[in-house]
Amino acid sequence: MKTKTFTLQIAVVLLVFSFLTSTGQTRELTTLQTGWKFSKGNFDKASQPKFDDSKWQDVTIPHDWAIAEPTVIDGDGNTGKLPWKGEGWYRKSLEIPAAYSGKNIILIFDGIMSKPEVYLNGQLAGKWDYGYNSFYLDVTKLVNFSGKNQLAIHADTRDHDSRWYPGAGIYRKIQMMVVDPIHVGVWGTQITTPIVKSNFAEVRIMNTIINNSGNAEDKIKVENIILNQKGTEIARKEATAKIASGANKEVETSIGLTDPQRWDINSPVMYQVKTNIYKGDKLVDSSVNSFGVRTIRITPNNGLYLNDKRVQLKGVNLHHDQGLLGGAFYPRAMERQIEIMKSMGCNAIRTSHNMPAPELLELCDKMGVLVFDEAFDKYDKKADITETTDFEDFAHRNIQNFVERDRNHPCIFIWSFGNEMGDVQYNQNNGFHRMQTMINYIHKFDPTRPVTMACDNTNSAALRHFDFYDVHSWNYGRRYSLARQMEPNKAVIVSESGSTVSTRGFYELPLPEKRSEFTPSLQVSSYDLNVPAWADLPDEDFMWQQDEEYIAGEFVWTGFDYLGEPTPYGNDYAKGHGLTDKEASRSSYFGIVDLCGIPKDRYFLYKSYWKPEETTFHILPHWNWDGSKVDKVPVFVYTNGDCAELFLNGKSLGKRCKNPTSLKSIERFRLMWNDVTYQPGELKAVAYKEGVVIGEETLKTAGEPYQIRLTPDRSTIHADGMDLSYVLVEAVDKDGNICPLADNKIELSISGPGKIAGVGNGNPQSFDSFQANYVNLFYGKAMLIVGSGFEKGDISITAKGDGLVKDLKLIKSE
Repeated sequence: MKTKTFTLQIAVVLLVFSFLTSTGQTRELTTLQTGWKFSKGNFDKASQPKFDDSKWQDVTIPHDWAIAEPTVIDGDGNTGKLPWKGEGWYRKSLEIPAAYSGKNIILIFDGIMSKPEVYLNGQLAGKWDYGYNSFYLDVTKLVNFSGKNQLAIHADTRDHDSRWYPGAGIYRKIQMMVVDPIHVGVWGTQITTPIVKSNFAEVRIMNTIINNSGNAEDKIKVENIILNQKGTEIARKEATAKIASGANKEVETSIGLTDPQRWDINSPVMYQVKTNIYKGDKLVDSSVNSFGVRTIRITPNNGLYLNDKRVQLKGVNLHHDQGLLGGAFYPRAMERQIEIMKSMGCNAIRTSHNMPAPELLELCDKMGVLVFDEAFDKYDKKADITETTDFEDFAHRNIQNFVERDRNHPCIFIWSFGNEMGDVQYNQNNGFHRMQTMINYIHKFDPTRPVTMACDNTNSAALRHFDFYDVHSWNYGRRYSLARQMEPNKAVIVSESGSTVSTRGFYELPLPEKRSEFTPSLQVSSYDLNVPAWADLPDEDFMWQQDEEYIAGEFVWTGFDYLGEPTPYGNDYAKGHGLTDKEASRSSYFGIVDLCGIPKDRYFLYKSYWKPEETTFHILPHWNWDGSKVDKVPVFVYTNGDCAELFLNGKSLGKRCKNPTSLKSIERFRLMWNDVTYQPGELKAVAYKEGVVIGEETLKTAGEPYQIRLTPDRSTIHADGMDLSYVLVEAVDKDGNICPLADNKIELSISGPGKIAGVGNGNPQSFDSFQANYVNLFYGKAMLIVGSGFEKGDISITAKGDGLVKDLKLIKSE
């Protein structure tokens, strides 16, 4: 196969349905959020309109049926010890007025876990398989335009397999689209920019027009209008076409854009295209799509260029769950995750290992974050592929929906068709043929971006599977070395790096002698020196990228802790060390921040390297030790400075400087005092850069917990039933110092138009409910998530604990 440097010049689209029209409403999109009934289990005739669901649970969508359930203490820690396996039914009465008669009714599903069957008025409207993918159904022929309509959906996860917590049920939104029979199809607008110069961009718009009018043939006019970020029209063009009844037609329009502003990670400028469809002089359909203009090159020797500027990928892997909220997707939860990652210097996300919610891509477009868009983990039951699945049909349907839905987002720079698929890498079970099938469909629906596969078997490169795709992507330990040696004309991305494990706030002495040996504590020390056998320290990945500048960058495993996969303390570890399944943890230790989104120490290590332009200064560990049991305490400082001086109770303990040429990676990026004699009091560090003081930080020995402190991340939220405020819960002493060992039980109460959406403390060993009215502090901290209702007003939060001064906070819902 001929190799090449993959060049992309593309402007992309965020599909946003609009009600804009000069003659009246032509397209309507309604989110089906409320009015749902739900019950677990299977029920005869639950699909039928007259089925009695009056005793079922009232729920809103998104909904994860397992997250509120009690923990299965002796369950499988790899999938979060939650009862996600099973089946359930959802039912909702649809309001479809008679005025919609003559329109097309389409239901769009962002994701249902899994194998959904959709019924309308007792008849099967359609089925889907892969629980992470979006799909849609035209239900027009099943609609009763003169009476009631009953929607029923069956979800079944019993045959789904997973290596992490997948969630269960209708965990992403559903929308009902009402359009004229002549309309732009779902995900039917593609926008690219094949020519981009400093003073000009050619905007190429391809609209797929559907004609369900019933006429023999219709002549239509397509009008595309480009709007700038202020909503001002800057260009327009028309095209005409004839479309036979029951047919689709692609209509292309090219529009010149003068002096385009680029989409960039530092300035994510977006434009819009407003598409109007006319039949004669009548406007029959109108939609608005957002897009950005940018160029990308991924080169074999110099990595990635965005708008002709070198950008090192400082990425993280994110699983789809949102921690305490489970699989249910809330846009604010995702926005907060991205905010926390960006504050650390992160500029890219890998959607490991499945199609994300569409809102993630909208947010990355808006916030300036690159995306490594991945579709699958394995080609087995983890993708809802069974022995009877027609792989060709599965690949066609799923890749088409995946790519057509996502292809127009400027944030996406590469497609991935799978992760760590040993059978594909070694060409077992027709592995290369299945790989080629996936690649062909990706290129069919988007020929503008490179395609890759995340690999992990170094020796499999000898079979040259990399000849099929465009970029080397490898997980861990410089496993890319053989592939790079055999094919140096392709770029290299470290698709999974790190996998360092730690528990926020927990420190264990002495420091580990062997990095991959773990103690019976069932927690991992936050000195950031422990990794599983296959994994790397953050510092090693930094060093390798410094030494091998051709590497385009890394995606750390993982940005956030997630439910499931609690390496090293899973069920196998427990049973292999004289414990039982009950002692296995239920959430991961991999995250740079914990399950609640509270940064671990490692966050500051990454920030010190990834964001050198911003002052970073962080001391670890805490300074509340039992002096009768502890003599020497190692002290680490993470800073973007090159040196620091450490003081204990005013006495200097010496200055340390990073060694940028050391072959021991931690000496390049950390400042360490390994034998500090513990004395309670004040520990202070002063950081220097090129001999100039850039900052200092002080740790004090805290007194006994005295009062609770609540800190909301947002004091005003929207009364839309979806918005969230994350409230940090802490215990402090009389002087306001955080008590780093506090484990008090905190009782929580909420009044007003809000609810407890989730609670947690980041402890992988906690088996308390995520929706309880209490939370136990874990090393001094915990998190309360307040969810909005649909009414405006003040939400009052009260936190109480035995022997502690309570705290009260107000959040406005408007």
